[in-house]
Amino acid sequence: MRIFLTGATGYIGSAVLDALVRGGHEVTAIVRDNEKAARVSARGGRPVVGTLTDPASYRAAADAQDGYIHTALDTTGSRAESVDQLTIDTLIAAGKRPRTAGAATPATRFLIYTSAVWVLGRTTEPADEQTPPQPIAHSLWRHQHEEYVLKAATPTFRTIAIRPGVVYGGGQGIVGDLFKSAANGLVRVIGDGNNHWPLIYDRDLADVYLRLATRDDAAGVYHANDEGDERVNDIVAAISPYLPMRPDVRHVPIEEARHKMGAYADALSLDQVVRSPRVRALGWSPSLRSVASNAARLLEEWRNNR
Repeated sequence: MRIFLTGATGYIGSAVLDALVRGGHEVTAIVRDNEKAARVSARGGRPVVGTLTDPASYRAAADAQDGYIHTALDTTGSRAESVDQLTIDTLIAAGKRPRTAGAATPATRFLIYTSAVWVLGRTTEPADEQTPPQPIAHSLWRHQHEEYVLKAATPTFRTIAIRPGVVYGGGQGIVGDLFKSAANGLVRVIGDGNNHWPLIYDRDLADVYLRLATRDDAAGVYHANDEGDERVNDIVAAISPYLPMRPDVRHVPIEEARHKMGAYADALSLDQVVRSPRVRALGWSPSLRSVASNAARLLEEWRNNR
């Protein structure tokens, strides 16, 4: 299958690229420069140099594809929402255009959109894909965009929104930041730390994308998390024994955190218990089900990849 991928050198996208290549698919990835193009080529992808803000730079490449996976997130200033909207408009248009001559023709094309578990808001009970979202301010536009993508579906164009949990593994991400802070001797926890984070190992998340891309009946919203229901305090406590010195832990009041971090502070302090029954029904099961239980292994991954 020919798949167009955004964010192929990012945290989620690089894991998705690896999974797709291992699955035998031809992956075309948009990258911003030649250095990133070389990284994609080394992992088995076909790079196209361009930018998401200039659809003309990748439109022709997108037209030739059987499916689209959008994992990129522009973090430049306040552009994230507008760049994301432009990208999904471009990919939806490509997915609905007639095939170019000689292109493979599976029954349907598809678009997989990367949303966020934070669109659910605080969950007082375990939340699955049927739970009505209550998005916090930080993720309001992500929820609006996932609804926009889902409404673009047609009989020959299936659309999917994945809501990943907090991703861990390798040297990046929020949990990677925790490892870095702990290694430096001071961990700042937003709130009291008794809130639960829905979590997902990066390679397990990539497998979710692969399964959804290759299932002609996959459509709609899918959660992706390991269902370990871990509290932030438990994660921090599990890291400490594997460091040369036990780090100090400072619990930052939410008001202070908002002053410094804006709405992102509310995301980090959310208490969420999330379930992923729809992807489990496709035969998916996480290989890792806990950060705390795998702290030594994950710390080693972080050290090797930072």
